[in-house]
Amino acid sequence: MSLVVLLRGVNVGGHRSFRPTILAKQLRHLDVVNIGAAGTFVVRQPIAQSRLRAEFARRLPFATEIVICESRRFLRMVADNPLSGQPVRPDLTRFVSVLAKHPRAAPALPISLPPKGRWLLRILARDDRFVFGQYRRHIKVIGYLGTLDRLFGVPVTTRSWSTVAAIARVLEDGFLVTASPVQRPAQPTRRIEA
Repeated sequence: MSLVVLLRGVNVGGHRSFRPTILAKQLRHLDVVNIGAAGTFVVRQPIAQSRLRAEFARRLPFATEIVICESRRFLRMVADNPLSGQPVRPDLTRFVSVLAKHPRAAPALPISLPPKGRWLLRILARDDRFVFGQYRRHIKVIGYLGTLDRLFGVPVTTRSWSTVAAIARVLEDGFLVTASPVQRPAQPTRRIEA
C-alpha cells in the first residue's frame, strides 16, 4: 500500500530549507515520488510507518514533524471533497490541513479568522485527521494557519487543494500500476509540480 508523507514547515520563507528531489533520490529504493517543493511525497513500496518515519528523519538536515497518511484514506478524502461546493476564485485558495494524530478535542466548525471583519482564513469542515478550508491571499494568513496547531492541540501541516489533487493523481496511477499483472520496470525518481 502506498503512503503519503507530508513534512511540516519546510522550505517556507528560507527556514528548514532542503531539496526534496535529492531526498527522493536517496529514498529511490522505496519508489518515492516528490510532489512540489513543500516536502510532499508518495511512497509506493510497502513499508511500516515507523520505519518510513525513521528513513525520512535520518536523511533530513533538521528535525520536523513527519505526517504519514495511508493512500486509501487519502483518496477517500479527495473523493468526498467537502470543498467541492466552495467558490473557486483567483483570490481564494482551498486547502487541506492534515493533523499529525487524532486530536483529543476539536473546535466547533466553521471558524473564520479573524473572528470579526473580513475573514482571511475559514475552516469549514473536518473529517478524521483532515481539516478543510479556504484562505485569501494575504501576508497574515501564515499566522492564522499557524493557529491550527493550538486549535486542534496537535501539529498540523497544510497543502493547497492543487497539491492534494497532484498527490491523488500519483496515488491513482500507483493503484493502476500495482493492479496490472505485468511487472513494471524500475523507474527513475519523478518530481511532480503542484
